[in-house]
Amino acid sequence: MPILFYLWIAFALNYIDRQMVYSMFPALERDLAFSAAALGWVGTVFLWSYTPALPLAGILADRYRRNRLIVWSLLLWSAATIGCGLSQSPAVFLFWRVVMGLTEALYYPTAMALIASHYPEAARSRALGLHQSAQFAGGVIGGWYGGWAADHTGWRSAFLIAGAAGLMYSPILSRGLPDSPPPASSSAEPASPWALARSVPFLILAATFASYCSIQWIFFAWFPTYLQDRFHLSMTDSGWASTLFVQTAFIVGILLGAYLADRIQARLLVTAGGAFFCAPFSYFAFSADSLPLSLGFATAFGFFAGGLSANAFAGAFDLIDPRLRGLAAGILNMCGGFASGGMILIAGMLRKTVGFAPLLFVAMITTMLLAGLLAFFATRVKLSPCSPAVEPSRV
Repeated sequence: MPILFYLWIAFALNYIDRQMVYSMFPALERDLAFSAAALGWVGTVFLWSYTPALPLAGILADRYRRNRLIVWSLLLWSAATIGCGLSQSPAVFLFWRVVMGLTEALYYPTAMALIASHYPEAARSRALGLHQSAQFAGGVIGGWYGGWAADHTGWRSAFLIAGAAGLMYSPILSRGLPDSPPPASSSAEPASPWALARSVPFLILAATFASYCSIQWIFFAWFPTYLQDRFHLSMTDSGWASTLFVQTAFIVGILLGAYLADRIQARLLVTAGGAFFCAPFSYFAFSADSLPLSLGFATAFGFFAGGLSANAFAGAFDLIDPRLRGLAAGILNMCGGFASGGMILIAGMLRKTVGFAPLLFVAMITTMLLAGLLAFFATRVKLSPCSPAVEPSRV
């Protein structure tokens, strides 16, 4: 059975565990005495612990056996998920969110590097895109399950069951992944991490990805609450509606965007296009006057964002030395994590006064400008598949 199958399930569990909490906010306010502003910290402490750990996780992924790192990550974040379900105060709950962030950080750069090393360059976007689709499938399940559990069986049971599922899946994952030693060097010179800092296209890609992620996590963290406040939906209905349309459209966009990028060998250009076109729909979704319009705009956002999600990391791997794939994935995800954590916190502090729409308007303009710059660079570099060499094209 292909490794994508085993990793897809693990990544879906990853997002179920982190995502379901956002549909439970009213229950956490009621049972653990979270304030409205403190709820913003639920997402922020996760991202601000997850994010700084990503480069270190990437370095580990480039030096040690990736299959073992992935299994250990699953075991540890599943234990942290159970800890959230057993929490008796906001402080303890936030502590376990920090632990979850640190332990989940080990998974993503390791899995991306593992997939890139096992699939040929001509199919890289499709392989990474299929893996990425688990994020959005997990988001749909987590968004619905979290709200449903909070309304029916209790939010604690959701965390306990999800954590137990991860613990039970870990031996299956361990048997399903091939032994993955660190990549062998094809050069006498060691790969220099500073090569990433000297790559202007990589830096522009990282900035574009960060700006996009600040929008994406507004959807992940606050769209259920927005639908509850604006259209008076229950936690179950808002958790379902806020994830089903967006995440389904994400998956469709990922599959089409990955196929297109592999077909035309233009991953950076497809990434830039996805960022440019998804940004306006994020603003429209949080400023629409009716529920159908809001969900329609959210669906359009998800579709174009899927094209970006399928190709951002594959595009980065086209730009860098294959021996630095883990580190590159960690840095790219770190940039997105810092931006996301800041936006979640700011949105939580200002949602009662300024509202979501003005914040998304600023993020929309920033993302579109950066996407245009990335598209410019994407047309001026020529890539040698599976080679670190990237040089400006002559015009």
